[in-house]
Amino acid sequence: MRRTYDSYRVLALIFVAIFLAWGICDQAAAVRLKDMAAVQGMRSNQLIGYGLVVGLEGTGDGKGTKFTVQTLVNMLERLGVDVPREQVKVDNVAAVMVTADLPSFARRGSKLDVLVSSLGDAESLQGGTLLLTPLKGVDGQVYALAQGAVSIGGFKAVGAAGGGVQKNFPTVGRIPEGATVERELPYNFSVESTIGINLFHPDFTTATRTVAAINKYLQGEVARAIDAGTIRLEVPASAREDLVGLMARLEQIEIIPDSKARVVVDERTGTVVMGENVRISTVAVAHGSLSIQIKETRNVSQPAPFARRGRTVVTPESDVQVQEGTKRLLLVKEGANIGEVVQALNAVGATPRDLISIFQALKAAGALQAELQII
Repeated sequence: MRRTYDSYRVLALIFVAIFLAWGICDQAAAVRLKDMAAVQGMRSNQLIGYGLVVGLEGTGDGKGTKFTVQTLVNMLERLGVDVPREQVKVDNVAAVMVTADLPSFARRGSKLDVLVSSLGDAESLQGGTLLLTPLKGVDGQVYALAQGAVSIGGFKAVGAAGGGVQKNFPTVGRIPEGATVERELPYNFSVESTIGINLFHPDFTTATRTVAAINKYLQGEVARAIDAGTIRLEVPASAREDLVGLMARLEQIEIIPDSKARVVVDERTGTVVMGENVRISTVAVAHGSLSIQIKETRNVSQPAPFARRGRTVVTPESDVQVQEGTKRLLLVKEGANIGEVVQALNAVGATPRDLISIFQALKAAGALQAELQII
C-alpha cells in the first residue's frame, strides 16, 4: 500500500513539473503589446539645425572652408561687431550640423539630447562649445534651441612628424540635454475616440492574435484588424475619461507573435541567423573545401670565390600544396527544426562562411523552406 502511494505521488509530481514547464515556456514566448506595437501618431520627429562650435584648440575648419568664415562674419555683425572678412581666422571654429529627435509628448521646457557633426575639415571638436542654434522641423518651424559643451567621448593627438593617436570619432559629439523645447507638437491624445495600433512587424497571424487578446481583456468586440499591421480600437465609453490608464493596461497584454521562416545572412561579417520556424526538406549535404597554397621563394646562386667566369643569378622556386577536405555525406530528414539543422551542419564541419554557401545551395535546390535574406 505504501509503494502504491509513493508511485501516485511521483506521478503527481511529474505532471505538476510538466504543467509548470509548459506554463514557463508559454510565458517566455509571449511578448508585451508595448514591445511589439505603437499607437498611431505617437512618434518622434526629426529636428535639424546649422551652427558653430567655438573654443577649439586650433582643430577647427581651415581657411578653405568659406561657409564657416561667412557664418562667423554674419554672426559677429548681428552682435554689432564689424570685422573685415579677410581678417577672420577660423582655426578655433567649426561649422556643424545639429540634429535631435522631438518626442510626441514633449512640452515646452523639456530637454533633448543633440548630436553635433562637423561639416568642414575640422580635425576635432574636443573642448568646443556649441553656440545657440535653432532646430527646425520639416515644416520650417523652430521647435527647439540647442547650446552647450560638446562631448566627443574620445580624443585625437597628432605629432609634429605626422603620426598620432585617435580614439573614436573626434568630429562627432553629443550634448546631453543640450536642447530646450520651445514649440509643442499639436496632438491631443485625451480626446481620441478611436485609437490605431501599428505593429512593428506586420503579420496577419500576429494581428489576429492581438485583436483576440484585446477583445478578451476588454470583454467586448472593440478591436478589429484593418490589415496585417494596423489594428483599430474603438475606445469603450467607460474608459474615455482615462485613455492613459486604458493604454497603460493594454500595453501589458502578452501576445505570442508569429513571423515568417527566415534565414538572414550577412556576407560582410559571415553572420548567419535562423528563425525557429526554419524547416528543411529531405536533402543530403556534403561540404568539402579545396585548399591550394602556393609559396614563391627566390634562391641566389653565386660563383665560387675568385672565379673568373660566373655571375650571380636569382632562381625562382615554387612550392605548391593542394589539400582537399574529406567531409562525409550527411542526410537531413524532412521537417528538421532549427536545432537539428544546426547539429547537422556542425557535423559536416561547416563554418559561418560555409553556411552562406550551403544555405544558398539549399534554397536553389528547393530544400530550404524559408526566406533567404542576404544583407
